[in-house]
Amino acid sequence: MTDILVNHNELKGLVVERLTEAGLNTDHATIVADVLVHADLRGVRSHGVIRTEHYVTRLKAGSLNSDPEFTVKQVKSGAMILNADAGMGHVACCVAMDKAVEMAKETGIAMVGVENGSHCGALSYFVLRAVASDMIGLAITHTDKCVAPFGGAQPFFGTNPIAFGFPAEKHDPVILDMATSNTAFGNILHAKEQGKSIPNDWGIDGNGSPTTNPDEVEAMIPFGGYKGYGLALVIDVLSGVLMGAKYGPHITAMYGDYDKPRELASLMIAIDPGTFISGAQFKKTMDAMIDDLHAQPTAPGHEKVMVPGEPQVNLERTNRKNGVPVVDTIYDWLRTGK
Repeated sequence: MTDILVNHNELKGLVVERLTEAGLNTDHATIVADVLVHADLRGVRSHGVIRTEHYVTRLKAGSLNSDPEFTVKQVKSGAMILNADAGMGHVACCVAMDKAVEMAKETGIAMVGVENGSHCGALSYFVLRAVASDMIGLAITHTDKCVAPFGGAQPFFGTNPIAFGFPAEKHDPVILDMATSNTAFGNILHAKEQGKSIPNDWGIDGNGSPTTNPDEVEAMIPFGGYKGYGLALVIDVLSGVLMGAKYGPHITAMYGDYDKPRELASLMIAIDPGTFISGAQFKKTMDAMIDDLHAQPTAPGHEKVMVPGEPQVNLERTNRKNGVPVVDTIYDWLRTGK
């Protein structure tokens, strides 16, 4: 298996074709494709087009609603609940963040909880929607068990990612998008697909011992030991528990039980910086912070101090120009569906 370079627009078109072929309506398929290619452009291949076949499997099995009817309920000033009707999480989270942004223009801070959802892809995509409106964006979600709690030998929480987005004026926005595991589970899947080994701090085997073989991984490891474990718990509380959804080991597995809706929960939050200082001052100070960080002396082996999200933005510019790396077997499947 080798990587080939594919134009990002071609890649989006292929994803849309496979998803609509499986019954998903075109509007939703287009949004999902945009989220997946966004991830690949930024080098987050674990959340890129590699996921398409999985979504097709769930659409055909009926656990993903191909034509959902989202319902939104205002529960308090600055707070809504969106029922995703088992539709694509990517679309539901876009709608949720857009509604949070609109409310935050009036309330200063707003949140929309998504219930009855599904896997939503890279969270950076949704916080960038808030940033595009000069808002601070925060996105969290949970997933099924795959990460061992600190001191444990079996999985309990999911990778439970969190993302922040901060607008700037002259610089690209600062985007922090991270799993609470040492890596995203998709990176282990990607290593399996390529037949490569993994670092020994990504996962443990059935005995709770670190392994470099992706086929032996029974659970992943939280980043930073007890710190990542604690943050994973917090995220599951603020998504699953807060939304009345299942948590940790009680969530339907992503891989397996393809006919069962996953009923995932997410939380999209928008904050208007102008609530505290002027929006222009906020972005100007963000620029100053970025400039100060860029001016910092570097440690051996580093050319420049960068801010979160900067390496991904640089890679996206390159991939838009030269093409997106895609494993040849994945590309062949996207072209043929076989």
